[in-house]
Amino acid sequence: MAAVTIRNLSTATHRALKQRAAESGRSTEAEIRSILDAAVRPKGRIKLGSELASIGRKAGGVDLDITRDKTPARTIDLE
Repeated sequence: MAAVTIRNLSTATHRALKQRAAESGRSTEAEIRSILDAAVRPKGRIKLGSELASIGRKAGGVDLDITRDKTPARTIDLE
């Protein structure tokens, strides 16, 4: 997992972050992660898979007759 160091954060901002974290019942680090996630991954973003499924439902759906090929896989010779 990636790590980020924030330099030159003002004392007032750090104090406000600590207060906000305490009010949310989280650590300061967890609160900062939450703030960053909300800022760069907004809830209103379009999720491609969900959008495609929605389009399929609006079009009446698709009925696929899919059967799994149960033929055993062949081994290969790597020599």
